[in-house]
Amino acid sequence: MAPVRAHQLFVTPDGRRPDAAVAEDGAPLLLPPVNAHRRLRGPYTAAGTILRAVVPGALERHPELVAAHVIEILSTSPELHRVVPATTETLTSLAIPKERTRFYSRMRTLRIAHGLTGFLHDLLLLDGGEPRTLVVDHLDAADPTDQEFFGVLLRRIPAGLLAVSAVVGPDAAPEPLLAAALERHTVRRPAPDAAPAEAAPAPAALTGEALTAAARAYVAGECLDADPALRAAYQAVGPEQRARLHDERAAELEAAAEGSLRLGAVPFHREHGSDPLGAGVPALLAASDWCIENGFYDATVDLAKRGLELVGELDDDADADPLTTWWPLTTKVTMSLAALDRAAEAMAMYDAVRARTTLPRVHMHAAYATAMLYTRHLPEGQRDHRLALGWTNIAIAIASQLQGGEDQAFSTVFQQNGRALVEGHLGNAEEALALVTGGLERLDRELGEGEHGLHRSVLRHNRAQVLKGLGRLDEARQDYEKVIALDPNYAEYHFEYAGLLRRLGRHEQALREYTRAMELTPPFVELYYNRGDLRAVTGDVDGALADFGFALELDPEYVDAYVNRAALLLNLGELEAAAQDVAAGLALAPDHAHLRCQQARVDWEGGDLKAALAGLDRAVLSAPEMAEAWALRAAVRFDSADLEGALADLGRSLEIEDSAVVRYNRGSVYEALGQWAQAADDYTRAIEGDPADPDGWLRRAVCRTRLGDTGAARADLEHFTGIAPERSQEAEAVQAGEPVG
Repeated sequence: MAPVRAHQLFVTPDGRRPDAAVAEDGAPLLLPPVNAHRRLRGPYTAAGTILRAVVPGALERHPELVAAHVIEILSTSPELHRVVPATTETLTSLAIPKERTRFYSRMRTLRIAHGLTGFLHDLLLLDGGEPRTLVVDHLDAADPTDQEFFGVLLRRIPAGLLAVSAVVGPDAAPEPLLAAALERHTVRRPAPDAAPAEAAPAPAALTGEALTAAARAYVAGECLDADPALRAAYQAVGPEQRARLHDERAAELEAAAEGSLRLGAVPFHREHGSDPLGAGVPALLAASDWCIENGFYDATVDLAKRGLELVGELDDDADADPLTTWWPLTTKVTMSLAALDRAAEAMAMYDAVRARTTLPRVHMHAAYATAMLYTRHLPEGQRDHRLALGWTNIAIAIASQLQGGEDQAFSTVFQQNGRALVEGHLGNAEEALALVTGGLERLDRELGEGEHGLHRSVLRHNRAQVLKGLGRLDEARQDYEKVIALDPNYAEYHFEYAGLLRRLGRHEQALREYTRAMELTPPFVELYYNRGDLRAVTGDVDGALADFGFALELDPEYVDAYVNRAALLLNLGELEAAAQDVAAGLALAPDHAHLRCQQARVDWEGGDLKAALAGLDRAVLSAPEMAEAWALRAAVRFDSADLEGALADLGRSLEIEDSAVVRYNRGSVYEALGQWAQAADDYTRAIEGDPADPDGWLRRAVCRTRLGDTGAARADLEHFTGIAPERSQEAEAVQAGEPVG
């Protein structure tokens, strides 16, 4: 019997697995062992290595698969632009730096991880589904983007298709997502014994060219080689020689013209070369530019902080320009810290900036950013919108004093847009609307048609959101349409627009917008969940089940997807599948009232009325304002012959929320108790709420017959047969005084 394949974890002294026993079951390697160390190529060092190996062939065999994942492929492997055609761009990626006013969510990298995982999974299946093995060294030293990617891959791709051998060092402290995946989805293996290494000559025994060659070899390995002799040789050659070796290596890597090298090894060698300020700082700044533009915020912080360490106090010199050195590096750190929910660290850096310079432009940007920290990025309990309003006013005041019409107009409008956000958080929606509208009008009035297109789209999007919050949905729709015309390939706009269209009852158009958003972004759970919910409403049960299923593949802890899928399965009578979803949801949220109700439905329809009632007792206790829970307990009590209890529960449900269905059900209880007048009253209210339902007319006719009002009963029956002619025999039975239903 063949061994069961499993993802494996190896802990070795140097974080690298020896060549022996790479694939214990003989499955071929997908590609040679991958070195994931972030120093090589920065973000997605490992993922990019995999893509560069498999994408060119995939493009020949399965071009449609590559096209479906082009965003995540080109975001992680910039050199593949030479072979993979880019089909979607957004104004964010096209905007020049001075116009950049929108940055990606920190969740973008998780979307990319899911997109890359889906690409590899489908590629392996399309290529025949034969088992493959992937060895990844130094996974604990990988950039957080790679660690996130492998955290997703280990969970979503079965080892029978691609068995991952992850190798980490003895002091590994992986990012949380990867740590959880290694714990849950890998089998820890003892590392194979390495072959004894040949004794290397001590540095003291090396001289001249031999010593230099050993040091050069160490630098050529990006100073990661664990060989102590090479490391010692590197130290022995002296600082000037080391710097020259770093210069040589940097020039060699730059000549390779591979963009990802400029995110890892190139800036590393330039900062350790002979001109750290003249060559190292620009290399770090360029790398941090790329990373922040793509939402790789951990790498941005690392790169920009290294640049700041090199700059030091240089910009205190009278001849230096802070706007080209420490300030761009500082803002990259602070903006990234804010995106990473490390707002307190960003605040401390802005305080240091204010103490360091008197430049108005720096103070303007720092004031705006501080306002955003107070109104958006600090933990909920630490936010202060009034204080944020004060900081936006400072920013606006400085902007109004800038020289130059275009610069002053743009800067002032930008700062006012920040104030609009704060006003919205303070509940002053009309003031926010006036600020954003005024900003749009000023830009249209004072700037050229093609200038600051991105910022104009952001302003119009903000106005759409304010209008939506004010309930002015049709005006919001018009702004969304203009935003999408300006920036047609930004997925979030289509996603939000779809939600608005649903509120307007334009379901078919909303479905198209959700689908369009899916074409423009790697997958994220809310997108599939929302489309699934809309599909369920429109009667596309199979489509809804598929979307909820994929949402749960993306995030197995997304409780609402379990709730909605279980509801569909219950309506289909698939009790066992529904019970599995309910159990999974309750394991995550034990007091979730909707899940408790669904568990009760499973028990009730399975014949266990006692268990159903116990679950519903807990549901109404934990969610006493949930009308559905009271109505469902009433139904179970009715089946348990507790008519008075059912009547009380239905009354409580109607106090919370009037409903034609609950009115009808209470009418049924009154009817069972022989209280014909009360039953007729409830049926009347049910008919008013849903006149197309024939059962309300039929039951009211029964009650009116019992009350002796035969004329009214006859009219109800005529209405009933007009709606449901196929049920005319029931009407005849009522007229004959026979029991019905």
